Amino acid sequence: MFKKRCTLVVHGGAWNIPDDLKSAHVQGMKRALNRGWKILSQHGSALDAVEEAVVVMEDDPVFDAGKGSVLNTDGSVEMDACIMDGKKLDAGAVAALRNFPNPIRISRKVLETTEHILLAGKGCEDFALQQGFKKVPVEDLLTERELLRLKEFKKNVKFKTEHFFGGKGGTVGAVAWDEKGDIAAATSTGGTPKKIPGRVGDTPLIGCGTYAENKVGGVSCTGWGETIMKAMLAREAAEKMRSGSSAQQAAEYVISFLQKRFKGLAGIICIDSQNRIGIHYNTAKMARGYISNANDTPIIKV
Repeated sequence: MFKKRCTLVVHGGAWNIPDDLKSAHVQGMKRALNRGWKILSQHGSALDAVEEAVVVMEDDPVFDAGKGSVLNTDGSVEMDACIMDGKKLDAGAVAALRNFPNPIRISRKVLETTEHILLAGKGCEDFALQQGFKKVPVEDLLTERELLRLKEFKKNVKFKTEHFFGGKGGTVGAVAWDEKGDIAAATSTGGTPKKIPGRVGDTPLIGCGTYAENKVGGVSCTGWGETIMKAMLAREAAEKMRSGSSAQQAAEYVISFLQKRFKGLAGIICIDSQNRIGIHYNTAKMARGYISNANDTPIIKV
């Protein structure tokens, strides 16, 4: 039995999701919600719940994270991820990580075992090996879908990153509130297509793509990372909640701000200090879902 109301919100990316992929997104988010909810319903922590929910989506090739990541211009896969504990304000993140299928698990190890927040590139990969994670060949992270798309993007000399969010997107994230009132957030991504090797987006940057603070709220963003970074979108949402706005009010405000000030395209999920949910986006569609013991049944929309 729950002592207090728990909540879990997830997203599977903000973009123009085609009809033939809607079912796969719904099923993927349902599995993620069920995995995270099992933890919360058994008195587990928000931090564990968001990690496990994101792992499910990293393992699902329909999403742009882990095994479904988009490709760099050289055909390689580089991933970013972040997890933040709202109780202790500790965080762990990885950037430009290659050859590991679950960046969010490595981010959790950065949080728990180092004095740092963000590890990148080869140093991050060496750290992952030291922590017992197994490297996989890049072929394990490639999908035929992304190989074909990279060829198409290379042919299209007019392609720009912003076009991606009218096409294929899918950064994943989760925010949770557990029965102790602790909040956590996690985000993971394969980035944007046709990106230069070494490009890092908003996802692993605290206050840009991810943020969590007890008595304020938790935030995970998805979308055009360069504009999200300029806006420091997660921090903007947190500050709106800190000043008394509800999660939904904060979400709507920051997406409007992003669009007007930076012509940005994004989606955001939030939980505020009163355990209220906020979800908003300005892309054509956004895969999102939530569950709480107020309804105890996943609510998922695409």
